[in-house]
Amino acid sequence: MRFKKVNLSLADLLGRRYVKAATAANVAVRAGDAVSLGKLFYEKVEFFSTARQRKLASLLPKVGTPVSGPLRSSPSGASTRMFDAATHAEMSPLAGRGYYRVGEDGRLRFLSKSEHYHAPLGHAFEGYRLVEYAHRLGIPNATHNNTRGYITRLLEAELVRTSNGLAKGDDAALGKALRSKRRGVLNRVLNLETGSLACEAGIKMMLARFYRVQDDWPNGAHVGRTPVFLVMGDSEGGPRANYHGTTIFAQVMRGMWPELGQAFERHGIMKVVSIRPNDEQQLESAFKTYQRGKYRIAGLLHELILMNYGGLRLTKRFGRRAHALCREHDVPTMVDEIQSCLWSPQLYLFREYGIRPNFVVIGKGFPGGEYPASRIIFDSTMDCLPQFGALVTNGQEELASLAYLVTMRWAEENAAITSAIGAEYEARLRSLVRRYPQHAAAVAGKRHLASVYFHDLDKARAFVDCLVAGGLDISVQSYKASCPPGALTKLPLIADLSAVDMVIERMTNALADL
Repeated sequence: MRFKKVNLSLADLLGRRYVKAATAANVAVRAGDAVSLGKLFYEKVEFFSTARQRKLASLLPKVGTPVSGPLRSSPSGASTRMFDAATHAEMSPLAGRGYYRVGEDGRLRFLSKSEHYHAPLGHAFEGYRLVEYAHRLGIPNATHNNTRGYITRLLEAELVRTSNGLAKGDDAALGKALRSKRRGVLNRVLNLETGSLACEAGIKMMLARFYRVQDDWPNGAHVGRTPVFLVMGDSEGGPRANYHGTTIFAQVMRGMWPELGQAFERHGIMKVVSIRPNDEQQLESAFKTYQRGKYRIAGLLHELILMNYGGLRLTKRFGRRAHALCREHDVPTMVDEIQSCLWSPQLYLFREYGIRPNFVVIGKGFPGGEYPASRIIFDSTMDCLPQFGALVTNGQEELASLAYLVTMRWAEENAAITSAIGAEYEARLRSLVRRYPQHAAAVAGKRHLASVYFHDLDKARAFVDCLVAGGLDISVQSYKASCPPGALTKLPLIADLSAVDMVIERMTNALADL
């Protein structure tokens, strides 16, 4: 199955008016002439060529084998003891191409987890040559919040268009969406560096309904009441299944800093309530308990596929019921799509659920690992922060925004193909589980983001150890006691059926050897 060809130039992505103005500006400040600069603006790049796809497929039999000499001496670095304990320098990259990485031991490895989900198009994606061209042309990367560049503002409009499911070129519909004051019409974008900061921005906007952001800011609608945050819990009702970043508020929501969380609750500052995934009865009980008296539900935060909890997937029924309750009670909703974004044929998994959140957080997948660049997209009803309420100096990087545009264009053009490949991968995993019921219990997740559950942790570890030894970058989630032992995968979108064949064959052999 071949991917659809995408051949574009910078002029195609950014528009001829911009190209003309940028060319003239660069001629004025650097050596060179308009003709030579213009050629680079108009040079078309094939984003993922058939030749590249064939070359990658030809290397599949070599996965797990040495393809180059090892690095004989490597620095130990100076990280923390916990990071050092988790580091595998032999797997650190010396080279990367497509869905492969060559580690310091010289062995070829397959990116079964897309480099932890921020390289959905693999390494050295050909389309990112346009980013290199932009750099060579002198388009500045560094801007500031008050000088958001043309490319970044163009991207913001594209995020509004795609998150609302609007057709490309439908300027009238896009204009209407941008002007809308309705809940659930996503038409605001904040550009931030990391997913943690993007999630934090959403939490701040929810808190702004309870507390003033600064002295000269008006009181929120629910001042004097205790904000209650609903998050996804584990199967035992504890808080550890959710993950919305590494800021203090987000960590408290997943049970870290327990004494701090208890102090928050004791003094009425905020309260966190965990909801068991897909438990509608517990969800409705939370609304009956905390939507009255001194409490007020500040927001519902959730992922759709909990990749930090075995790849468990929320059902459409639960998702729709949760969002309906929130809409009925004027409770803001935030869908954290840092892990799931881009792997959906609609770019955002929430659209497959038919829900309309107030906030959507996206990140690593969109710039393809080229830049740390996350975004929070939200509706006008939550536009309640001053300029310094949620910003970072480097959040508006122009080349990072260009990487977004490149990734989005290829993903949109190939949505039907990648969706079919993902569905085939998930179906074959389910068939594999049925074939080995004595070891494997179930398949969680969706399409490329799929996890194989095992009956016990030892079998899961043995399965993963076998695959890692064979060159697949895969891991078992074993650090949460209540989480089913699962082997997590996040196949890159550029993985074709020949790559799926290889992965399934290796998994079959590993199960047979258990």
